[in-house]
Amino acid sequence: MRKMAVLLSGSGRTLDNFHQRIVEGTLRADIQVVVSNVERALGLEKARRYGYPAFFAAENAGINAILADYEVDLIALAGYLKLYTPPVGLERSVLNIHPALIPSFCGAGFYGHHVHEAVKARGCTVSGCTVHFANESYDQGPIVLQRCVALEDSDTPDDIADRVFAAECEVYPEAINLVDAKGVDYFWDRVKA
Repeated sequence: MRKMAVLLSGSGRTLDNFHQRIVEGTLRADIQVVVSNVERALGLEKARRYGYPAFFAAENAGINAILADYEVDLIALAGYLKLYTPPVGLERSVLNIHPALIPSFCGAGFYGHHVHEAVKARGCTVSGCTVHFANESYDQGPIVLQRCVALEDSDTPDDIADRVFAAECEVYPEAINLVDAKGVDYFWDRVKA
C-alpha cells in the first residue's frame, strides 16, 4: 500500500476520486497529507472534511518541510499547476496525470483547458490522458499508463475535458495500484535515456 501525499491547486476533484476509491477498497493507498499552493483552494477544504491533514504552502521548500513530518513514499500531483521539486529521497516518486496522450499536447503551457482547446483546434479524433512520473521538465518523466478516448467532430473543448476527466478517474488509481505492485524503479528502468 502506498503512503501518499497529494498536491493540488484547485477544486480537489482528483482528491475526491482518490478518497472514494480508498473507501471502496479499490485504491491501494493511504493519503497521509494534502498540500496546496493556493491558500483558499477548495481541495484543502475537502481534504479536511475527509479527515486528511491539509496545509497551504506556496513554494517547494514549504511543501517539502510539511512532507518531512509525514511518512510518504509517493507524491500524487492532482491538478497541481506548478513545476514541483521533491525532497531528497523522493525524486523518482512523484506521479502526475496529464490531460492528453503524451508526447502530444504536453510541455510548458499545456495544462487544463489549454490542452483541450489545442486538441479541438487540431481536429483530433482521439484524446486521452497519461499518468507519468514527474521530473525536472514538464511531462517528460516515464509513462505509467495511458487511456485513449474517442472524440466526435461536434465535441467542444468542454466536452473533450469531460470525456478525458472520466478517463482520468479510472486510470490514475489504476496507475497508483500498478506502481504499488511493480515498484517505482520498474518504470524508470524501462525507459531508454
